Amino acid sequence: QVQLVESGGGLVQAGGSLRLSCAASGRTFSSYVVGWFRQAPGKEREFVAAISWSGTRTYYADSVKGRFTISRDNAKNTVYLQMNSLKPEDTAAYYCAAGTRERDNVRDYDYWGQGTQVTVSS
Repeated sequence: QVQLVESGGGLVQAGGSLRLSCAASGRTFSSYVVGWFRQAPGKEREFVAAISWSGTRTYYADSVKGRFTISRDNAKNTVYLQMNSLKPEDTAAYYCAAGTRERDNVRDYDYWGQGTQVTVSS
């Protein structure tokens, strides 16, 4: 069992930066793939980024490539999402999730946090 708690969301102006954190409980966290997803009002939850259990492989949605960076510190049971050059269209609730396969599909993740809101003003 893995429990995930996101933090770091907030209100930022376009062009600004935020760093989201996903803190996990559970001794086996380091063996899980972790993904970040986001969901805007009235839209489906979409993939943002994912990182392998070792941190050596990362994956990004085209919409965030070059602006967002995912990383992890297994000693701290934490995964980060550094978001730079934020745009109003990045506004959404951001969720981290843990799974066993390096995929970009919501269905491939077994454990989910409750989300943190990111709002980017123009």
